[in-house]
Amino acid sequence: MKNRSEIRIRDPFILTDKEQGCYYMYGTTDLETGSLAARRTFSVYKSTDLETFEEPKVVVDGEKLGFWGTHDYWAPEVHQYNGKYYLFGSVNAEGKCRATQIFVCDTPDGEFVPLSDEARTPTDWVCLDGTFYEEDGIPYMVFSREWIQVKDGEMWAMPLSQDLTHPVGAPFKLFSASENPDVKPFGGIEGAYITDGPFMYREDGKLKMLWSSFAGEQYLVLTAESDSIHGKWTHLGSRYDFSGGHAMLFTDLSGNRKIALHSPNTANDERAYFYDF
Repeated sequence: MKNRSEIRIRDPFILTDKEQGCYYMYGTTDLETGSLAARRTFSVYKSTDLETFEEPKVVVDGEKLGFWGTHDYWAPEVHQYNGKYYLFGSVNAEGKCRATQIFVCDTPDGEFVPLSDEARTPTDWVCLDGTFYEEDGIPYMVFSREWIQVKDGEMWAMPLSQDLTHPVGAPFKLFSASENPDVKPFGGIEGAYITDGPFMYREDGKLKMLWSSFAGEQYLVLTAESDSIHGKWTHLGSRYDFSGGHAMLFTDLSGNRKIALHSPNTANDERAYFYDF
C-alpha cells in the first residue's frame, strides 16, 4: 500500500466506482527523476479513501502493445461511456506530433488497447490533454493545441462518432490562452501562452471548463464558461493562489463534489490533492 503523499503524480484523474465502493486514480506517473519527461506506460491506483492506495497496476504498456507512442505518456483520463471505459491519453514519438490517443477496455483497471491505429487529434498538430465531453447526444474531444507550434496556445473541440473511433466533423477553436487577461507569457517568452488540462462540466445553466496556464509566476487553475460547446467563451480569474493545476471534478462516495489537481508544479515534488468544490 502507498499513502497519497508518497505517490509522485501529475494530472490526477479520479474515477469513482460507487458499486465497488472505491476510486481509481490515473495520472502521469511513469516520470523520469527530476524531469517532466515520461516513459511508456499508463497506470492506475485503487483506493477506498483517497489517502491509502493499492500498488499501481499498468493499464497501458506501449512496448507490450507495439504501440506507436514511444515516450511522454501524459495525463490519462478514463471515462465510462456506452458500457465501456475509454482512456484518453497524450503520447509522443520521434518524427510524429504529440497527440491524444483513445484506448478502450471493458473494466476500469484492465488492459486497455488502442481504439484505432492513429491518434484522434490532427496528425500534423502538436496536441495534448484530450478530454471527453457530450452535448445533445454528440460526443466531443476537447484538447489543447500546444504553444510550441502556435505560440499562443489554443483550445479546440472535435465531434466524434458514437463509437469514438473517428471524427464526424472538423475541429473548431474554442479560444486562445491570451484571451484570459490573467494569463502571462510562459518562461518570459514574448507571445508564448500555455493551454493545459481542459475539463468540462455544467453548472448554473452554463458549460464551464477548468484549464491551466501560467498566471503571474504560478501554474494555476482557471475557468472559462459558455452557453454551449459552440458558444462564445468568457474567462474568469485564478481559482487558487498556490502553484498547482491540471484539475478535474469528481463526486466522492459520500456524494460531495471534489476537485483533483497536482501541486506543486515542480519535478519530483508533485502530489495529488483533493478539495471540496
